[in-house]
Amino acid sequence: MIDSTPPVLSDEQLHRLLTEDVPFGDLTTSSLGIAAQPGRIRFYARDPMIACGIEEAARLFALSGAQVEIHAASGSAAPSETLLLEAAGRADALHRGWKVAQTLVEWCSGMATCAADILAAARRGDPDVQVAGTRKNVPGNRRLAVKAFQAAGAVMHRHGLSETLLVFAEHRLFLGGETPTETLARLRRQCPEKRVVVEVATPEEALAWAEADVIQLEKFPPEAVAEVVAAVHARRPATVIAAAGGINAKNAEAYARAGARVLVTTAPHLAPPRDVQVRFAR
Repeated sequence: MIDSTPPVLSDEQLHRLLTEDVPFGDLTTSSLGIAAQPGRIRFYARDPMIACGIEEAARLFALSGAQVEIHAASGSAAPSETLLLEAAGRADALHRGWKVAQTLVEWCSGMATCAADILAAARRGDPDVQVAGTRKNVPGNRRLAVKAFQAAGAVMHRHGLSETLLVFAEHRLFLGGETPTETLARLRRQCPEKRVVVEVATPEEALAWAEADVIQLEKFPPEAVAEVVAAVHARRPATVIAAAGGINAKNAEAYARAGARVLVTTAPHLAPPRDVQVRFAR
């Protein structure tokens, strides 16, 4: 087996996925009387992809009672016809793991491939730019979403509300007459080890919050991003400009060229799955 990272889902979580699909046994396999027959299943990349979810799929087969070998770890570039993994064992074990594992790999690889496309486009505009995934994953699937972004070479914008300071307009609504300078100073006293990120919707708001560590521009076109970068850096060169809202592989290069150092995107969460071909053999 090639080197690969451990699954990000626990055995308990993986068992839950299997039980959801096979709650009372596999009626077809048992009724045909083929459950104990030996066989082999192989997963191939039908579409070119950045493979992801391979380790979780392998563990699903192992928990079903099969012997598994990984051929392409998560994060691998897999051209069409790449063998991703194979499992051998009883027919009932192979059928039990089949669809759950296939769907998981297809879904995770779709996210990873989309994120990799955005990152490649962005780095044509600036080789140092970073692509960051939002926390707008399908609820309950954040661990897999994080794995997909990381498999692509991207990062997470936020893993959740507990770790980062990101001040939205919806927070500022409750601050009364407190000035940006006062708010930033208070947050830095309260959380001295954290960077303060502020999301803004207009160039005027960006300048008002220019002393923040990161200013996140929400739904600014690339031309407006370039103007804000110039104006904010004239006041505070250290401030990082992030662009968010509608970032995808078609416009990432333009945003990077405009001077955004972080591109915050939800697009990979909504990416179509990549197609995994499954082949059985005896």
